[in-house]
Amino acid sequence: MPSFAEIARYCDDLLGIPGFPDDPRALNGIQVDTTAEITRVAAAVDARERTIAAAAACGAQLLIVHHGLFWTGLQPLRGAQLRRIDAVLRANMGVYGAHLPLDAHPQIGNGVLLAAELGLTPTDGFGRFLGAEVGVQGEAPIDTRELVERASRFAVRYDGTVRTSPIPQGRRTTRWAIVTGAGAAPDTIAEAAERGVDTLIVGEGPHHTAISAEESGLVLIYAGHYATETLGVQALARRISETLGTSWEFIHEPTGL
Repeated sequence: MPSFAEIARYCDDLLGIPGFPDDPRALNGIQVDTTAEITRVAAAVDARERTIAAAAACGAQLLIVHHGLFWTGLQPLRGAQLRRIDAVLRANMGVYGAHLPLDAHPQIGNGVLLAAELGLTPTDGFGRFLGAEVGVQGEAPIDTRELVERASRFAVRYDGTVRTSPIPQGRRTTRWAIVTGAGAAPDTIAEAAERGVDTLIVGEGPHHTAISAEESGLVLIYAGHYATETLGVQALARRISETLGTSWEFIHEPTGL
């Protein structure tokens, strides 16, 4: 069975972790090391008490997450943060984080996998962040409400709820884009207008983004922050299993957002 160091090198190379731009709080790569032999990998969206406990209970020596242990930034080891760290150390469990590099990956990324779930075929990248593109876009002549229905059927599998900005009667989508998670930001909406995107599929966004979208002729489909970021960690754990011979399990702990 592989060591954590071997798995981490594999993931770093696969995702292009070194040098990929991201929020410093993401801390991509190894977050907590372990000397344990890795026979079972757990994958989860968030490094939270529930997912750590579930990973330990299923016998995993490694937890792969999209939002890592330090997502809330620098803070003292007390309260929930101390309990999370303590639980990881007591279980001798490694933790590996993969945020924007996993969103952007062309085969196992959240964007491309969500597009496949919705029956869409990406033709280009989208969602500029410090020189990288963390989402995808493409063309698809489709009734916009049908696209919303597809997103709803996907989201419900992960206990999610889809919302949208106003959709005019009979409205059709011609060019779409996806940025998972907190993808509805002013710069993303501006990029959509610049690049001719008329329908933007995201996880969530602030209240004002629905107004900005309507006034710029854009429809926003909010498919759930949690739901839109479930696919990448599962695909990464599956790839590790197929390549390096571990077993794996997805830890489903939705946030309701």
